Amino acid sequence: MSQSYDRGLIEDFGRWKEFSAGMWAWVLHKFSGWVLIGYLFTHIAVLSTATVDGATYTNTLQGLEELVVVRFLEVGLLAVAVFHILNGLRLLFVDLGIGLESQDRSFYASLVLTAAIVVASVPTFLEGVF
Repeated sequence: MSQSYDRGLIEDFGRWKEFSAGMWAWVLHKFSGWVLIGYLFTHIAVLSTATVDGATYTNTLQGLEELVVVRFLEVGLLAVAVFHILNGLRLLFVDLGIGLESQDRSFYASLVLTAAIVVASVPTFLEGVF
């Protein structure tokens, strides 16, 4: 005979406020990894147009660069890549036993450094748009 349990709501979003910095670091690292994998496949798809014809490849890139949304997506890609790299370095140090007692601060530092790098690069990515 099986028992049933009252598990409540499928998802209680109130639990998210209980996440610690370590949990947010884990969630954002996984998310950024999946975004980078998605970008990799998109990048390969665009590069595959170069095998058809050089002009097709050039036209594809020029057409994409003219879209403002693509410029903003490039800024987002930079943010995701920089965060993933910095958080990965943070995790490497933690795995080596360096900075175990300051994991929260190092996570926040990686977020602040990511934001600073992205904000500093926005004029480069959006040059000529506005």
